[in-house]
Amino acid sequence: MTAHPESKIRTAKIGPAGKVLAALVVFVAVGAGGYFLYQQKAQAQSSESPEATAPEKRVAVVTTPAETRTFEQSLPVQGNIEAKHFAMVAARIPGVIEAIKVDEGDPVIAGRTVLFETDAVSLKRNVQINQHNLKVAQCAQREAAANLDKTKVDFHKAKLDYERFQRLHAKDAVTADAFEQQQSRYEQLGAVVKLATAQVDLTAAQVDQAQAALAIAEKDLADATIYAPIDGTVSLRLQEPGEMGDPGVPVMRIDDTSVLEVAAFLPAQYYGAVTANQTAMKIRVSGVDLGSQVITYKSPTIHPKLRVFEVKCLLKEPPAAVAPGAMAEVVVVLDSRPGLGVPTRAIQQRGGGSVVFVVEGDTARQKAVKTGLESDGWVELRDADVTDGAAIVTMGQYMVEDGAAVSVQQERK
Repeated sequence: MTAHPESKIRTAKIGPAGKVLAALVVFVAVGAGGYFLYQQKAQAQSSESPEATAPEKRVAVVTTPAETRTFEQSLPVQGNIEAKHFAMVAARIPGVIEAIKVDEGDPVIAGRTVLFETDAVSLKRNVQINQHNLKVAQCAQREAAANLDKTKVDFHKAKLDYERFQRLHAKDAVTADAFEQQQSRYEQLGAVVKLATAQVDLTAAQVDQAQAALAIAEKDLADATIYAPIDGTVSLRLQEPGEMGDPGVPVMRIDDTSVLEVAAFLPAQYYGAVTANQTAMKIRVSGVDLGSQVITYKSPTIHPKLRVFEVKCLLKEPPAAVAPGAMAEVVVVLDSRPGLGVPTRAIQQRGGGSVVFVVEGDTARQKAVKTGLESDGWVELRDADVTDGAAIVTMGQYMVEDGAAVSVQQERK
């Protein structure tokens, strides 16, 4: 049987080139299948043992050792520096201020430095008048004493005459009228003696009165010149010469800067926590650290409207940079005690309570704690299963859970 011509033509077209192409397609199909089987096997092995292929994940943390330190309950306030001793000096008697002998900044010595003088002309005249009055009173006293002596002599003579006439009258040697005249003279002179004695007493009292008036006049004259009442420095000059000085109106102020005080006001609720000569306060003035000082004064009362009370601390021999009027940064230490503590930032709130994380080996352990006083960025642990020197997580603690694996990057001292 003879082949059809068209079938011959198709056979000729598939020839050697077609066979090569067919072989290439088969090879690609076989390779793709092998790769698919390899991937399936690798995935199966990965799902069977993930720990063998993936590294363990650790949380990076920074720790700080727990340590025993002193914790304080403190109250920061602002205070003022004041002079312990100062004087507002005014005129003692009314008068025009004639001269002021010192200026602001001048040092003065108690009882020796003249501060100012008031008008003393009328006072000097008053002293002179009282001096004359005293002399007059003294002369009158001497006159009364002499008169008393003369009266006593006359009385003595009258007494002798009376006694003689009394004897003569008893013998009927003199008339009754003559006797009665001597008796009357004797009694009159007795009354005169009493009068003269009273006059002497009166003039003595007048002398005392004149002496007292003179002392007052001299005191007024002395008060015209005002001396420094305390040692110190003139800090204020409030009046000038020519102005009217008057008691109760200060002319100048003197401050003794050798002894200063820090005064501050505290809220009333802390009144019971402060004890004079026991409670301490830390003081800093104008960048100068004065250290810890003891409160030397506590107000006996609480201000009824402001609800505050005043405390003071004595500063002996203060530095030159500390002066009255400066503001003081004060920290009143209400309570102080030693205890185990950790940085405040280490405290976390978990499960309704406070906890810290302690690194043991390479694992973080959660520890429940109760906190106490806080100071200088540290908090006291009052009841906790934490030992001194334990590694406390202070950075990275927000990413840590109990039992988590950690990697300590740094330990803070």
